[in-house]
Amino acid sequence: MTNSNTDWTLQGTATRRDRYYAASQRKFVPFQEPIVFRRGLMQYLYDNEDRQFIDLLGMNVCISVGHSHPRVVAAAQAQAAELTHCTTMFYHPVPAHLAEELTATLPEGPEWVVHFTNSGAEAVDLAMTIARTYTGNLDLLALRTGYHGPTAAAQSVTGIAGWRHPGMPGHVAFVPEPNQYRGIFGENAGADPYLGEIERVISSSTTGRIAGMLVESVQGYGGIIQMPRGYMSGAAERVRAAHGLYIADEVQSGFGRTGDHMWGFEADGVIPDIIVMAKGIGNGFPLGAVVTQRKIAEPMADKFMFHTYGANPTSCAAGRAVLEVIREDRVQENARKVGGLLLQRLHELKEKHVAIGDVRGCGLMLAIEMVKDRKTKEPDRELTAAVFENCRESGLILSKSGPTQSVLRMVPPMCLAVEDVDAVAEGLDRAFTALG
Repeated sequence: MTNSNTDWTLQGTATRRDRYYAASQRKFVPFQEPIVFRRGLMQYLYDNEDRQFIDLLGMNVCISVGHSHPRVVAAAQAQAAELTHCTTMFYHPVPAHLAEELTATLPEGPEWVVHFTNSGAEAVDLAMTIARTYTGNLDLLALRTGYHGPTAAAQSVTGIAGWRHPGMPGHVAFVPEPNQYRGIFGENAGADPYLGEIERVISSSTTGRIAGMLVESVQGYGGIIQMPRGYMSGAAERVRAAHGLYIADEVQSGFGRTGDHMWGFEADGVIPDIIVMAKGIGNGFPLGAVVTQRKIAEPMADKFMFHTYGANPTSCAAGRAVLEVIREDRVQENARKVGGLLLQRLHELKEKHVAIGDVRGCGLMLAIEMVKDRKTKEPDRELTAAVFENCRESGLILSKSGPTQSVLRMVPPMCLAVEDVDAVAEGLDRAFTALG
């Protein structure tokens, strides 16, 4: 039941946002005309006038198994009705069970342990602290177009100027992202030249001993950039040779989203030292986690480390339900199947529309990159924005991403159905065609 005093009109909501939201939270509105969403059902969203949209954004990759999934809702409701919150100073079985169930999804061998946080950015902060504490080193490596969150520490390892604010901590060196479409070594250059850059940066921009390297297994806000085969495993080898830890950021790419694997890093056979999780873990409930080996986590016990809502039992109950749905409803397999069909349709759109420079992705992490000229690959930010606006008229909600906002990013709930593929492809086609 919603609050009877809630004003659901666009005008009323806009007025209150403009008056009471800080500029930092008020500014980012993707569409020229804002949308008020009132409800969601699996892969669909409904606005305040009950118009239906296909959610290709997954409400910023947070909705993994579907909006208001009945099993996730039921699990959270049952726990909230019994005990909404219990701090980790006291014992509660639900977070403990979730920790056990999470570690069971990871590669065998290491003795995995979990520290729950409230968000991905907090988890990144903690991962950085763990790496520096364990190794005794300060320097970290990150990718130039990586994104790891809005907190000061997470911003320091984010390589895109528009997401960086003053006052960030230092001791971070950036390496070029292994972009196989427009990377510094040209198209389809593979992993080797970029691994050479890791070695060069370690020797020239650090002390030679590093705390670690953060890598999104598939870059999300960077424009759905997949790591070429051999890059993640090769990066881990070079980082460890410099006494550091390999940190896999699975905030966007985890929980089966890539289709072929539960975790994006599994595509390259690497076992990370630290894994960062969030977003899809709670299907919209605030929840994040850092998973690492017991020996790496142990030095953190020497000082106080506490997240007020970390391991919140209501969010963790939702997280347990998410894992259950992924397993029992074969969600990962659906991401692979439906994502493969949609990627094929995107390639067909590329053949039809010359403004599409590249289509890429895996599972239900897909992207269309817009260019002014396919030979020069000059990004077309303006056309991307125009197509984006037209997508709304076609009933599609997606996002603009990449360093120049010239990429249409599609990361829908993983329950997206085969029957939705035609609607998505046709809606995108209309959005392009409307521009002539």
